[in-house]
Amino acid sequence: MTTSAVKIQNLSVVLSGKFKALKAIDVLLAEGRITGFIGPSGAGKTTLIRSIVGRQKLTSGSITVFGLPAGSPQLREQLSYMTQESSVYTDLSARENLSYFATMFGIKRAALKPLVADILKTVDMTKQADQLASQLSSGQKQRLSLAAALIGFPKLMVLDEPTVGLDPVLRERLWKLFRQLTDGGTTLLISSHVMEEAERCDDLLLLRDGRVLAQGSPQALCDQTGTKSVEQSFLKLVGDKI
Repeated sequence: MTTSAVKIQNLSVVLSGKFKALKAIDVLLAEGRITGFIGPSGAGKTTLIRSIVGRQKLTSGSITVFGLPAGSPQLREQLSYMTQESSVYTDLSARENLSYFATMFGIKRAALKPLVADILKTVDMTKQADQLASQLSSGQKQRLSLAAALIGFPKLMVLDEPTVGLDPVLRERLWKLFRQLTDGGTTLLISSHVMEEAERCDDLLLLRDGRVLAQGSPQALCDQTGTKSVEQSFLKLVGDKI
């Protein structure tokens, strides 16, 4: 039986006192799998992610992560969050960035060098280890941000549009890494507005206007709607709601 990493009950979020960003969401997100939050810009993906990692005030409802309320201090070592914006220091090298984040995480000095080298290898950035982050390409900065999220090998990784702006080769490399992580027991929540990436996920939440249109595996959603792709499923479901 698959256990739930995240339990969301009757979640609603109102921004600026008037905009309903999320509306009565009730979902369970499975542990040890890749769950994709799929939908167009403005669907509520980032607000949902911020709610799960404890950075968003909830208007109503609740979220638990591994049985603890979202944002609990006990979750800090179990969860990492990669935002859409670059989260690295441009005046430090790739290696120095990771060493800094690892130190802040509490990694002992003796373990720093091999840990950083291993993570740089994981994201295929060993050759850029001593380059300043300001000299890295946008794709390399994305991978460096992902590398920072890997520190501590968290049980849950929450990634907001991690492949945006990357070329197809880099995107393919990252998805192979994501699969390796879940094969090792890590739970991944990945938001994307690119429907073709949905096919790579184990489970999906299709979001539109702050609501969940559907939840299930890519194949289950296609079977449910009688379509051949997640994109066609989404369009069919949107049409049904109009």
